[in-house]
Amino acid sequence: MNKERNVVALDVGSAKVSVMIAQTVGESDVRCLALGTAETKGLRKGQVSNLDLAAGSIRQAVEEAERQAGFPVESALLGVGGSHVAGFNSRGGLGLGNRPRDVTREDVRRAVETARQVRLPEGVDVLHVLPQGFWLDAQNGIRDPIGMVGRQLDVNVHLVTSPAVLAQNMVAAVNRAGVVVSDLVLEALAAAECVLSEDERELGTCLVDIGAGTTELIVYSGGVVRHSASIPIGGDHFTNDLAVGIRTLIGEAERIKREEVWSSAELGEQERLIEIANVGDRPPRSVLAREVAEILDARAQELLTMVRRELDRAGLASAIPAGLVFVGGGARLQGLLEMAENRFSLPARIGRPRGLAGLPEEAIAPEFAAIVGLALYGGRAQQVLEERPTFSARLKGLFLG
Repeated sequence: MNKERNVVALDVGSAKVSVMIAQTVGESDVRCLALGTAETKGLRKGQVSNLDLAAGSIRQAVEEAERQAGFPVESALLGVGGSHVAGFNSRGGLGLGNRPRDVTREDVRRAVETARQVRLPEGVDVLHVLPQGFWLDAQNGIRDPIGMVGRQLDVNVHLVTSPAVLAQNMVAAVNRAGVVVSDLVLEALAAAECVLSEDERELGTCLVDIGAGTTELIVYSGGVVRHSASIPIGGDHFTNDLAVGIRTLIGEAERIKREEVWSSAELGEQERLIEIANVGDRPPRSVLAREVAEILDARAQELLTMVRRELDRAGLASAIPAGLVFVGGGARLQGLLEMAENRFSLPARIGRPRGLAGLPEEAIAPEFAAIVGLALYGGRAQQVLEERPTFSARLKGLFLG
């Protein structure tokens, strides 16, 4: 008989809080039961600025999800991101003895642990240890060495870190909302769980998650994570630039950003007039579409330049032939895909969540990639824990972080 288990995912972004309750059934099925959302208050660029306001937003989203599911939420998997999260690669290993012998799971654990033992700034914790590949004597590119024979086992890993105090403040806000945090998961890693195909992970892809306050990116190649980073530009920067540039209210700038065709590629649109709300009690006025395009194009070019700089710094600019996949609310920016394809000479697409049964139509959108991915990640983690005695589950367990 299949055992049913509930998974609760929590994504506290700079613009909105999302809570998803899902249920795992059988070996692979994960189904959405409820989705609650609320406007975020008390957060700035992924960091808590007002504990009570943040807790109130979380509580509001949790209560909405509880009403839909018909039962209370006690604990949740919490997504983390923001400019304070950093990723880098490390290597470690151990000798297996003078004579070749079988590699055990304990050997793999010890090898990964040696790669994890790097000097970190005081107060910084490791969120994920993601193996990239193993070496056994002279043989490299091994995904799972358990049961193979050799004398020396080495491993490359990708470490994701965050200052402990910032993570603790977010956990404190969740706790104050009446929810216990069961684990922390990098949001970009979660989003990749429901957006990237196996072929994209193998061939090489950069996932770009444009949130309200920051942009997170994660690079896959050869089926594993090669790089992750945070860029201090998000959708709010586009909105603020526009509000200042055309002298209008933030809400009106957000509407224009979302609804108007602003890409510089739309040459025939540049002389069109756009009516905008004025500041104060003054009557509406009009601006040229060209003015909007120039402001938003400049910020988009800056963002893409910083993405390219990260790829160059990691030596991965030529390692993503499958192109770029954009998620997050900023992925909806008009003209962004065309601009990215021109800038990188690579394909680009918007990533929409998949793989979770019962998703409401509103959640099949790029801004819900992180929360859907968190629910999938949590469901699959539960299955790994239950199936760990099998060979395939042992392999999956190595890469769940």
